[in-house]
Amino acid sequence: MEIKKEQNGPVLKISLSGRLDAVTAPDLDKVVQNELAGVTELTLDFTDLVYVASAGLRVLLLAQKRMKKQGFMKLTHVNKDVKDVLEMTGFIDFLTIED
Repeated sequence: MEIKKEQNGPVLKISLSGRLDAVTAPDLDKVVQNELAGVTELTLDFTDLVYVASAGLRVLLLAQKRMKKQGFMKLTHVNKDVKDVLEMTGFIDFLTIED
């Protein structure tokens, strides 16, 4: 998985490509743990994300909890396969998803 970050003041956009799974989730977790200080708007761009596993969902949950305290988080450009996983797991009910 590749992680690209673009920050403009308190706005952070993270673009993910590849697979968010047990192997790659720790990389995103490091970003969530270390780089959200002062961020009030987090966008996760899933344009090139093809798969998300339970380890990836855990990191999304942690990011959502953190951002709920300091601003908001949204997912953009979520493909059908990833959206199906979010629906089956109930994550779609508490994550903000935009096209």
